[in-house]
Amino acid sequence: MQDLTKLSDRELVAAYANDSNEAFDILLERHKNRVYTYILHIVKNKDLADDIFQETFVKAIMTIRQGRYAEHGKFSGWLTRIAHNLIIDYFRQEKVENTFSTDDEGCDLLNRRDLCDGTVEDEMVSVQIDEDLRRLVMALPDPQREVLVMRYYRNMSFKEIADATRVSINTALGRMRYAIINMRRMAAENNIVLAV
Repeated sequence: MQDLTKLSDRELVAAYANDSNEAFDILLERHKNRVYTYILHIVKNKDLADDIFQETFVKAIMTIRQGRYAEHGKFSGWLTRIAHNLIIDYFRQEKVENTFSTDDEGCDLLNRRDLCDGTVEDEMVSVQIDEDLRRLVMALPDPQREVLVMRYYRNMSFKEIADATRVSINTALGRMRYAIINMRRMAAENNIVLAV
């Protein structure tokens, strides 16, 4: 008998589609903590998180059993997208039924940008922030600008930056620190807001 725990997610999905319930049990065990944590982080309610978690896996089961699962990336990402869509559906339904109040202290679930479609105004603000940020970066002294660009735009580690610029890691870290301090100072002096 084959040890299913050594199979990849793709192989387990195929095995489950061919009636291996054990394969789905392994998938569930492998991904349940990550998916549940994601749901609970957004809804901040254990009972609701439990319901959405169960519904996520029921939807996954139905999709796989009906032969509609098409792999376009990682299985865990697919599960997270299902959970995310169920969360959005839940809050949209609550809003329609007016049974959810945003007056509760600390409750900002319906006002989250990541759960809403962008607007033209959001796009304009984003473009303005990008332009302001670009101007601030260009106003930095060359060594600070160089480190900041390598770190944030090229995703280089500080070790890689130190090697590329022929300085110590501490010097690279210091330049980054001063770049951020200078950008904050220039933003404050020019009334530039860098967050939406």
